[in-house]
Amino acid sequence: MFSSIRSRIIIIVILALACVWSLRPTTVKVTKVVDGRPVDTTEILYKPALGLDLQGGMHLALELDQSRTVSSDPARDLDLALTVLRKRIDEFGVAEPLIQKIGKERIVVELPGVRDPARAVAIVQRTAALEFRITDETSALDKALPAMDRALRQLGVKAGPGQQEDQSAVQQLLGGDSTKKDSTGDSTKATAQDTTPLIGGVLSSLIRPGSEVGLQPMPGEYAVPQQATARADSLLRLPEVARLMPRGVTWRWSAAPISIGAQPYQLLYILEDEVMITGTSLVDAQAQLDQVTQGAIVTFQLDRAGGRIFSRKTAAHVNDYMAIILDDRVQGRPPVIQSQIGRSGQITLGNKTIQEAQDLALTLKAGALPIPLKIVDRREVGPSLGADSIRGGITAGVVGTILVILIMVIYYKASGALAVGALALYVLFALGGLAMIDATMTLPGLAGLVLSIGIAVDANVLIFERIREELVHGKTVRLAIDDGFKHAMNAIVDSNVSAVLTALFLFQFGTGPVKGFAITLIMGIAASMVTAIFVTRTFYMIWLERKPGMSTLSI
Repeated sequence: MFSSIRSRIIIIVILALACVWSLRPTTVKVTKVVDGRPVDTTEILYKPALGLDLQGGMHLALELDQSRTVSSDPARDLDLALTVLRKRIDEFGVAEPLIQKIGKERIVVELPGVRDPARAVAIVQRTAALEFRITDETSALDKALPAMDRALRQLGVKAGPGQQEDQSAVQQLLGGDSTKKDSTGDSTKATAQDTTPLIGGVLSSLIRPGSEVGLQPMPGEYAVPQQATARADSLLRLPEVARLMPRGVTWRWSAAPISIGAQPYQLLYILEDEVMITGTSLVDAQAQLDQVTQGAIVTFQLDRAGGRIFSRKTAAHVNDYMAIILDDRVQGRPPVIQSQIGRSGQITLGNKTIQEAQDLALTLKAGALPIPLKIVDRREVGPSLGADSIRGGITAGVVGTILVILIMVIYYKASGALAVGALALYVLFALGGLAMIDATMTLPGLAGLVLSIGIAVDANVLIFERIREELVHGKTVRLAIDDGFKHAMNAIVDSNVSAVLTALFLFQFGTGPVKGFAITLIMGIAASMVTAIFVTRTFYMIWLERKPGMSTLSI
């Protein structure tokens, strides 16, 4: 097989061209934010891609955060989280990321070349649970607040420092700061020793309708001074208070505070318990700038089934207010449903940037995490450290290769020069093979590539020594070369197969860096087999054809 020099040369040329083709640089489209606007640019990617330790980037180890949400099936939720993360990272645009499950509890994410670690962490950790709910029209909280205040008084909870000063200007004008009702309904003067808040109770003094602080009236909307938000939230979560919340409603905080005059407020929304639709029906999301306000928005598209449900429910709630909730936070003030809504809609992000809108769009499009994730290990590698590793690896490779070339040429003379020529093709085949399988070059992988250079000439050493033995036994040059390749084959195959089996175990049971070493070692061994057995033999055949009467061999 492949007995003619012509057929062998054709095969070698085809292999070389295939490797050159796989190593060609490629261009990818990347969306960047310039002066607050998305701009499409192109970046050049070289193969094989450099790993985290060579070009810098970030390593994250993630686990399910069951302190926030308890998982009934952790294994299934971890698999779902792995799928969602892969979609998000693909949308994020990191070249050659590593996203894999380690054991039964952990996901490892490696993002080579990432230049904004904080943004990457936010995208990875964001739950991205999207819901649409109608604001409460029944004044449920107003009716429940007196009972909640009584429950807090029974628990001994009193107004916090400065809480009485949170009354609205209207109440102060009407004298609400100096009178209160006693148990008989008569008005009495409040004394300095009174500990009960003057406007009714602990929660009543913190939570007021939005219209009382100057907002346009909206059902289910309440304002809490920002400095008192944590206190109000903790009080609402007390079991004795939470059970007094009327059935059929729930509550959510706004995503960001708003300023009314000089006072910042966090908005509290009382919402219907029934969810109109969730993000599971979402099929597309895009970040844009609003043509009128120039603010960042995210437009979304629902699937057919979700569109039908959304259309039917919005038709039943025309003129009602609909809250858009992302990760349990209401995004902006709820808009009023002016008419039936179909499969398309938009989320207004207020003063957020277009980049934040893009990040939200990609997380929505990738889907929600089944359980929040927590970071248990985070490491960042700077590009300068990676550049030092590359320089060191290249230096080691060059020095090692020069020593190998000198030893082969000095010891095996002209035959050693043939092996050096085959070694040049070996480097091309090894790198081309890594590019074909989209392997990532790591620092251990670079070490494996340098190591395989020695393995590549090791096969030639076995062949040359067998040829020498055949020449000593008095065989002709042509016959000695043929028998040398034939008799050395068993030793070459045995040594390389054992090395490949070891590398396969490293790949199967190792983690990222170890896998990188195993992949490059396996590819290097495969390339060395081709060059030592096929390419070097072809060079000998060309040499013998040019000098058919050769009686001695330079070896």
